[in-house]
Order: sequence, then structure tokens, then C-alpha cells
Amino acid sequence: MRKVLALLLVFVLALGMLAGCSSNTSTSTTEAATTAAAGGESTDKVFRVAYIARAQADSFAAWLANAVMEEADKYDNITVDVFDGQANDDIENGLIENAITNKYDAIIVQPNNGEAQRPYVEKAVAAGIVTITTNARISGIEGASSVDADPYLQAKVNADAAVEQIPQNAKVVVLLGPPGNFHADARRDSWQKEFFDKRPDVTIVGEEIANWNKDEAMNYMETWVQANDQIDAIIAMNDNMAAGALEVIKDNAKFSNILAYGVDGTAEACLLIQEGKLTSTSLQSAYALAEGLLDTSNKLLTGQETQIDIDIDCPLITKDNVAEYIEMHKKAGAIQ
Repeated sequence: MRKVLALLLVFVLALGMLAGCSSNTSTSTTEAATTAAAGGESTDKVFRVAYIARAQADSFAAWLANAVMEEADKYDNITVDVFDGQANDDIENGLIENAITNKYDAIIVQPNNGEAQRPYVEKAVAAGIVTITTNARISGIEGASSVDADPYLQAKVNADAAVEQIPQNAKVVVLLGPPGNFHADARRDSWQKEFFDKRPDVTIVGEEIANWNKDEAMNYMETWVQANDQIDAIIAMNDNMAAGALEVIKDNAKFSNILAYGVDGTAEACLLIQEGKLTSTSLQSAYALAEGLLDTSNKLLTGQETQIDIDIDCPLITKDNVAEYIEMHKKAGAIQ
């Protein structure tokens, strides 16, 4: 309930920011702390951080936003306000501009389209604000830091398994993230080099941009199922799209043996693997990203570091080890 209320409040605040009706968007009135909870540094300042999410309708983006809020609770010297970019470049760019205007101490940006957000992130850096990009990083901005994962490796661990698992002369469908997105493009490049180039017998019978979105993936899968009697595998650049495609065929015996691959390791994906529906995914832990984001923010804001760029690990999750990741989600409250 606390998360829901927090997100509702932030949504209202975001609307106010876009309308220019508010000069102070902080959701906290915490007084100045004397100690940084995680850093142990003495300070008399509470730092205000704006976290600008790509789209709360995206299951991974929502997971990451919740994880960031929970991690922020460990820091007495940091408050975080979360804003929803709604998968819209204009909205997200407006939120970045308003965070600059409202003089946040730090701005964390989860881009919708990295190149569209680049000039606005550069504005934040030029304004002297601690600026961090995440999931996916926007590279090449002098003065900006990043906390991310390696999208090529995220796809490679799946592709390496798929080389052996997908049958000869298979027909597959491919679901893509937004064009120009660092993670979307790198994952597709990885699948090409690590799977399709090694398996020329495999035919792609459908490939579409579903923008990380479950509903869009469902629409494409419905079309592909009607057009093809044979689909042996679903290759998705994230779990949300894989889950959408699997939803379409859940009661169709013709596709009962279909293989499916994703990225993120969401709670939903782990349960699908446990049920034998999703073949594998690679973990992009929102908990690890959030831990890195708050630690990075603290170090930059307190002057311990001036530049930080880190990547988290991306282990493969399969039916053989999914139990440990389900337990991870249970401990975090994502699975009851």
C-alpha cells in the first residue's frame, strides 16, 4: 500500500511539474540528517534526488522504481521523488527540464530513447547537477555517471543456450525494444551474432518492435499465430514482451512445446519459468541497480567520487536455478 500511495502521489506531482504549477516537487519534508545511513559521512544536508522512470506501465521499470524508493529509505541524507515518463520522450524530457528548474541535487534518468534524452541530460550536467543514467546508460556525456548492465551479455547467455535448444529448421518470432535504445539494439545485435549467424537453418517468420510492452507483444503474437502453423520459439528482448506472447498461446495445444526467451528476471518471468512456460531469462536485478544507484548518488553528492560508471551481473535463470530467484522476489515482497 505504501508503494501504491507513493506512486500515486508522484504521478500527481509529475502532472503539476509539467503544467508548471509547482516550484517544489519534493515528496518529503525530512529535516536535515546528521549522518548518511549507508555512507557514514557526517552531513547537515538532505539531498533531493529526482528519479525519472521510463514508464511505470513497463513491469521492469515499475520494479526498478519501487526498488529505488526502498533503497532510498536506507539513507538519512537522501530523499527520492519518482516521476513517470510514460514511455513518451516529450514527457520525459519535460520532467528532466523541470527537475533542473526545481534545483534537485541529483537527477537519475532511465531513458525512453537515449538519444532523445541526451540533450536534456547534458543540460542537467551543465547546470551543475549530479546526473546519472541507468537502464540504459547514455554514453559519451562528459560529467554524467551511469549504473547499468551489459545488454550484449544479457542476450548472449540466452542465445548460447538457444543454439543447442532450438530445433533444426525452426521457425521463430522476434520481439524488439524501442529503436535507438541502447539495450534494445545491443540485445538484438547479440542474438544475431551469437545465435542467428551460428544457426542459418532457423527462419524468422515474424519480427516487430513491441517497445518493451506486453500488450503490443500480444497483438503481434496473435497475428503470427494466425499466419503460421509452426512457431518453435519466441525470442524477446525483455520479459514483458515474452510474457505477452506466451499469454496468447497459453491454451493452444499446437504451441505447447514452444521455447521462449527474455531478459530481466522479473517476478512474473521467474514464475513462468517455474511453470515451464518461459525457457530462460537473464537477470537484470532491479535490486542491484537500485543499490548501485543510491550508493553512486551518495558518493557523488558527498564528494567522495566525481565520476562513477558500473555494471551489474546478468546470470542466466532456468528451471534448474529459478527457485533461488523466486526466493529473492519473495524476500523483497514481489511474490507472496
